[in-house]
Amino acid sequence: MKRAVDFLLAVIASLILLVPGIVVALCVRLTSPGPILYWSKRVGRFNQIFLMPKFRSMRIDTPTVATHLLENPDRFLTPIGSFLRKSSLDELPQLWCILVGKMSFVGPRPALYNQYDLIELRTAHGVDRLLPGLTGWAQINGRDELPIPEKVEFDVEYLSRRSFGFDMRILFLTAGKVIRRKGITH
Repeated sequence: MKRAVDFLLAVIASLILLVPGIVVALCVRLTSPGPILYWSKRVGRFNQIFLMPKFRSMRIDTPTVATHLLENPDRFLTPIGSFLRKSSLDELPQLWCILVGKMSFVGPRPALYNQYDLIELRTAHGVDRLLPGLTGWAQINGRDELPIPEKVEFDVEYLSRRSFGFDMRILFLTAGKVIRRKGITH
């Protein structure tokens, strides 16, 4: 049931967001050298690596680490990178991952392939059995501001509480966070 809802919502969202997506793609192309999309290696269900697209918000010479590990992340942002991140428009291409079944709308955010501490904790608690999500319970409760152990606690709570109703609540709360740009550090 969840997969069918994800697919249907992703098709609808893709159609609605097609024009804004094209505008963002053009803005990325016109404001910085390099590709429009950044494909990052992420950890999916059962710790399988997959490629997740985002509109590129960082310069092409940015090290491949979580943003919070960069010494001065702001210096790596493209001219529109901060806006893309704060508005979450950089996330739009992830609808592709939902369409092909690599992600869900709601689940734990996919870890970077080199976030070993996060991957290890999630695996130890069985969170690796879930499809990663465009948003999740941890994003509602702190997003970029949460330390990894707290993030995993919220992921474990989601694992035990997951349901259609809980997913709808998380989606609704996510919309509010995105509109208010709350919990985004870069």
